[in-house]
Amino acid sequence: MATCPPYPMPPAPPPDGTRRHAHWWQHGWVRHGALIALLALSGLVILALVREQTGTEGFLVGLGLAVLPVPLLVAAFRWLDRVAPGPWQNLLFSFAWGACAAALMAIVANSAATRWIATATADPAGADTLGATVIAPVVEESAKAAAVLLVFLFRRRDFTGILDGVVIAGVTATGFAFTENILYLGTAFGTDQLTGDSGVASVTAATFFVRVVMSPFAHPLFTVLTGIGFGVCALPAGRRRARRVLPPLCGLLLAMGMHAMWNGSSTLGEYGFFAVYAVFMVPAFGLLTWLVVWTRQRELRTVRDELPVYAAAGWLTPAEPFALGSMRARRLARRYARRHAGRAAARAVAQYEAYATSLAFLRHRGRRGRAGADFVVRERELLAELWRRRDVARPALDHAARATAPPVRGAAPPWPTYGYGYGYGHPAYPYAGSRPYNPYRS
Repeated sequence: MATCPPYPMPPAPPPDGTRRHAHWWQHGWVRHGALIALLALSGLVILALVREQTGTEGFLVGLGLAVLPVPLLVAAFRWLDRVAPGPWQNLLFSFAWGACAAALMAIVANSAATRWIATATADPAGADTLGATVIAPVVEESAKAAAVLLVFLFRRRDFTGILDGVVIAGVTATGFAFTENILYLGTAFGTDQLTGDSGVASVTAATFFVRVVMSPFAHPLFTVLTGIGFGVCALPAGRRRARRVLPPLCGLLLAMGMHAMWNGSSTLGEYGFFAVYAVFMVPAFGLLTWLVVWTRQRELRTVRDELPVYAAAGWLTPAEPFALGSMRARRLARRYARRHAGRAAARAVAQYEAYATSLAFLRHRGRRGRAGADFVVRERELLAELWRRRDVARPALDHAARATAPPVRGAAPPWPTYGYGYGYGHPAYPYAGSRPYNPYRS
């Protein structure tokens, strides 16, 4: 049984003994600073454009109403991400991209394309319809998909499956819908100011009901299809080029198609919107909700299946794979740590759970041949993080495992133990032999 995990060794120097210094543009702070500057500039420009179209009073009203569904949507996507929560920086970037960069690209491109069509065809009404049903879905979904692509390319370690794609895409679309709702609600308020309407019969109330009450998940629903495509691409599978290109492309095309159908529902008559809403949007939302919940349960099952190897090697206690594979047990462990040792201990338990989940996913990808060349280094990093927090996390997880174990009299507990249950010849252990598997034993 291991008593102390080895820490990852620094990379070896080049063969000639010289050290290669990165160029100034390769430093992380340069890239991060450029990205922050780009998003801030986009935010200022989109703020000026929206305020110009709505007026100051309309902008403030639209802002106050548009912000209402944002906490609900973000909380929903964070709940989905509870199994293996990604860094908050990724979510902040996604929301900022959707609210600033994607919204700016959409407003500029949609307006320019609609004006060009109106001039070329001398039919402003037809140009507006074409812009809403064809141009807007293509432009907006492409702009939102760019955020998912950037996280997939540059934060690949944090993008490991379908749920990661759903969360990144959903938060991006939430930011985009936030800015778009400011524009629509602010414009509706300006219309009511001109006509003198107020209350339930006002355009503002009708716009709020349709966009915030009935369809707050509309934009996230479209873009989540793109996120699922990238998530499928990130799953452990073969390395064929088609498997890496087709899922994101198909997801983007489906998102554009559903977006076009949603925008075009207003042209189908008085009840066209409600027909599309009931026949297509509600079933699609229910189906995607089932998919992401099923995927979340599948990830928990992966944790339970992959971590017994590390319990056999002594890195985890026998009860931990079961506790870490149950959301209820995780919650009880954090509550136990907070009650007995304070908030810092609860935070340490939450971090322990996140690192253990990442370790399980890493091993799962490794068994499928998709872990990458840094598998050993990453495994050591995760094991070292677990070992640093073991004194706080282990008592809490053991308590949670005992509290959530199935009450079957005389039966073995649902986690592997050294005396019975999984033996060293069990398929869960990759190396059968006379001693437990240790990933750092030479």
